[in-house]
Amino acid sequence: MSNFEPSRTNPAAVLMLQGTASDVGKSVVTTALCRIFTQDGYRPAPFKSQNMALNSYVTEDGKEIGRAQGVQAEACGIEATTDMNPILIKPVKDMHSQIVVHGVPYAYMSASDYRKEFLPQAKQTVMDALNRLRDTYDIVLMEGAGSPAEINLKDRDIVNMNLAGWADAPVLLISDIDRGGVFASLVGTIELLEPHEVQRIRGFVINKFRGDLSLLQPGLDWLEERTGIPVLGVLPYLPDIRIEAEDSVVLDKKPKLSAKDKALDIAVIRYPRISNFTDTDALAAEPDVSVRYVTEAGELGLPDAIILPGTKDTIGDLLELRTRGLEQDIREAMNAGRTQLVGICGGYQMLGTALFDPEAVESGMPQQAEGLGWLALSTTFLKEKQTVRVQGTLSNHCPLLLNTAPDSDSAPAPIIEGYEIHMGVTECVTEPDAPTDRAEGMNPMHTLFHIRRGEGTVFEEGWGTADGKVWGTYLHGVFDNDRFRRSWLDGLRQAKGLSALDSTFTVSEAKEREFDRVAEVVRAHLDMDRIYRIMGMDS
Repeated sequence: MSNFEPSRTNPAAVLMLQGTASDVGKSVVTTALCRIFTQDGYRPAPFKSQNMALNSYVTEDGKEIGRAQGVQAEACGIEATTDMNPILIKPVKDMHSQIVVHGVPYAYMSASDYRKEFLPQAKQTVMDALNRLRDTYDIVLMEGAGSPAEINLKDRDIVNMNLAGWADAPVLLISDIDRGGVFASLVGTIELLEPHEVQRIRGFVINKFRGDLSLLQPGLDWLEERTGIPVLGVLPYLPDIRIEAEDSVVLDKKPKLSAKDKALDIAVIRYPRISNFTDTDALAAEPDVSVRYVTEAGELGLPDAIILPGTKDTIGDLLELRTRGLEQDIREAMNAGRTQLVGICGGYQMLGTALFDPEAVESGMPQQAEGLGWLALSTTFLKEKQTVRVQGTLSNHCPLLLNTAPDSDSAPAPIIEGYEIHMGVTECVTEPDAPTDRAEGMNPMHTLFHIRRGEGTVFEEGWGTADGKVWGTYLHGVFDNDRFRRSWLDGLRQAKGLSALDSTFTVSEAKEREFDRVAEVVRAHLDMDRIYRIMGMDS
């Protein structure tokens, strides 16, 4: 990736992509344009002033931003920085969120306090970040949030039309035809904007179209005549887009039943405040794996593996898991003998025997909870947040987890890379080789990885039972490690009497192919020459 810092005499061109609603495809179209402009020889960068998401990304310097902007930076071939998403809102409880400014936790605020106390002073933070990007790159692609026509929010908007005005940015308005009402959404949005805001909209983009374009054309003609704004393209519905999403609403479209033609069934517990759910994307891309999301009792069955993913409210989601009857379902699946249980970050914390929040880090009040009791671990939440990229290797015991032979010259230990985002410290509460108290008869525990944070010392991370049946780690992205992922899956196959598969794909190459695939489709269906002219640039 490039980290160039050219000296510019003119600020970069800007283009803003807004939507008629959330989840209409703004992030994907922005990602595609990032790749297209890069392919065309320009140096673009993404920007979203304010992002609300629980699926976040850790920059090279250990700061936290929205995952979409991190992925868009990858599509540009550059390192992500906090200037690309200076304000990140991470919901914790209903109406309360953690506010992250330039990658560092700033405060916990209610929605009302955020609006009254924070937004009036946010413009400078946003514009300083945007201007630094414009001084560095050729094009800055600005992504809006939700809809620009939220009347109750417009007076203190820092992410849609107010921002477009501050930056003097032309706007493309995107709408999703697949959900229905596309003409009403576009015209209704225009009707609710001020005249000077409407003047900024230089084109419509209709997304997720299925069918015969000639049947849609009369509607497009009417739309252009009604509004005076051209339709710059109709993008086709693309199934199975494998560009990481940041909004858990996409999980509503994920299957709850395992695919019958897949050898391995992996169930992911979906709690209300699930975070970094893209940790399982690489598993879902494997040809022999079905990944499904479980929310209610009775849906779990007997999968080959159960994954407890990350969460922004570990204790709250643990209690919700119990209320829904999923704890008992997990225990029944594990007692059946073949299922593995895996915890990542918040899910790792849940696997222990106890969780303590004496400083009210998670919920605004001190609390504690009994863990699921599968590992002899205790977690204490602290105010200092750990956000860091890490690299390391497997411990001597980790091959037991993978059902592979110990390290040898012919099979070196896979390198492990990932990132941490958490506010807890997890410690073993018994001697490492002693059985756990709450899981009678369970095998002794071992650590999993030897990792290094930055240039720091090497330390042990993650715990699991020696038989590999239960294990957990703080490392997000652990399954993005190709050799580790495939070895672990082959261990699940061997437990079913199936032979191992050869290496299937690499995550990095799959990402690049997907960026190029989506860019090719968007380029073919958008009037790119006109978009360049809108930005005042040559195509």
